[in-house]
Amino acid sequence: MGMSISYKKLWKILIDKDLQKGELAEKAGISNYTLNKLKHGENVNVDTLAKICAVLGCGFDDIMEIISEEK
Repeated sequence: MGMSISYKKLWKILIDKDLQKGELAEKAGISNYTLNKLKHGENVNVDTLAKICAVLGCGFDDIMEIISEEK
């Protein structure tokens, strides 16, 4: 059984806070490359997620969820 990460919650928070992805990257000190990895649901390190949470004032479970893929 595989698993994947969804960052849909992150994009919803950005909409709710009227914050652009580029603004988030700048405030959190993350690169456009990392932002692109998030857009495609790829793995990023925990430090990156912590920086995003610090900017948004939230926890990991507020910006991501683990999706189990049933075979």
